[in-house]
Amino acid sequence: MVNILIVDDDVTFCLMLKTLLEKHGYKVKTVFSPGDVKGLVRQHFYDLVLTDLRMPDVSGMDLIRLIREESPGTKIIMMTGYADISTAIQSIKQGAFNYLPKPFQPQEVLNLIREALEASDVREEKAASRKAAPNGFMEGVSKASRRLREYIELVAPTSMSVLITGESGTGKEHVARSIHLLSSRASRPFIPVDCGAIPKELVASEFFGHIKGSFTGAIADKTGHFESANGGTLFLDEVGNLSYQTQIQLLRVLQERMIKPVGGTREIPVNVRIIAATNENLQIAQEEGTFREDLYHRLNEFQIRVPSLRERRDDILLFARYFLEEANTYLNKTIAGFEPEVEVAFMNYGWPGNLREMKNVVKRATLLASGKVIGVEEVPAELFSAQEDDSFSLHNQRNERERILKALEAAGNNKSRAARLLRIDRKTLYNKLRLYDIEHEKNGYH
Repeated sequence: MVNILIVDDDVTFCLMLKTLLEKHGYKVKTVFSPGDVKGLVRQHFYDLVLTDLRMPDVSGMDLIRLIREESPGTKIIMMTGYADISTAIQSIKQGAFNYLPKPFQPQEVLNLIREALEASDVREEKAASRKAAPNGFMEGVSKASRRLREYIELVAPTSMSVLITGESGTGKEHVARSIHLLSSRASRPFIPVDCGAIPKELVASEFFGHIKGSFTGAIADKTGHFESANGGTLFLDEVGNLSYQTQIQLLRVLQERMIKPVGGTREIPVNVRIIAATNENLQIAQEEGTFREDLYHRLNEFQIRVPSLRERRDDILLFARYFLEEANTYLNKTIAGFEPEVEVAFMNYGWPGNLREMKNVVKRATLLASGKVIGVEEVPAELFSAQEDDSFSLHNQRNERERILKALEAAGNNKSRAARLLRIDRKTLYNKLRLYDIEHEKNGYH
């Protein structure tokens, strides 16, 4: 069960929100004094904290810093009046997942909570830790997926640094989380860092923290990613985006296992496992002088390549159905599946955006679908116009007849749909049916 903590000095509001969330299956704890939060997050793990921005003695910003230090895996939603929107936006920069302006409609808060939980994969992580393994369904059944799983299980119990490579959208962070959850560090923090999203001037502060007053804007002490991940795993996503100077600093920390916050005088020992990911060729980056060879070897003690979706054909419909279940839950819908021609298109499409693209396609189609299944009309046209292996293209007269029969079967004997799969118009299909005497061979077309 998902655990939620509500922090607000408005007792009536707290209790109303608690009632709403409990009706939707969440376990909710309310706190009227922000001073009690630190003890609570130390004793219990909360998947999500909903906190008011302005409270006596302790501000919402202070709570963000406190929660990120004590429970980095907890998502935070800031609740605020409309007059404080600019401050609320600043709270996102400080680490909140999002903000919610008061007053709000019940569905607004429920949708935002679902988004926060989906973004953090909290439910998946908790289920995985109970089984000592990540969600098996999403691992796939193809040969490439089984090999990927073997590598994860092989390296997870060790202390080796891991470099995960693969195209964008293949699920490199999912692999990193799987390694963490199967390791002896599973009960400790997993801290993901998007190396391409950190402003150059804040890199040192983000990684190593800073002391209050150490530079303009340093209004309080800040705990860096290394210290937050102490005892656990630090995941460096798109590590190839780090500047050369940052690479030098990172290499020093990996060698000495010590950090010094910006403006600080003492060094802090850290025990962190590093998992890095990239969709670039770091060996080429070395040759071009943009990535240090010594750092590459530090990160690449063991390398895992995540296969593209094109290499996992046997998994395509498994993933599609998984994302459909996810979309049904998110959108409160009950779509049962996909029309046969949609499944064929999924199998034949190249999926350049991999799992991320498929998830978006399925979610959008689920939203658009008005019937019991997702049809051709709900799926982007490019899935049919850019099929990678041209399974139904009529460019070879020797097997035209077989391709037409195959398309009709996939389309459930619907000629309009079969014509779309074949990328011809309906009239041309009728002519082909007469040419190959298919009308007399099969009945029931419409």
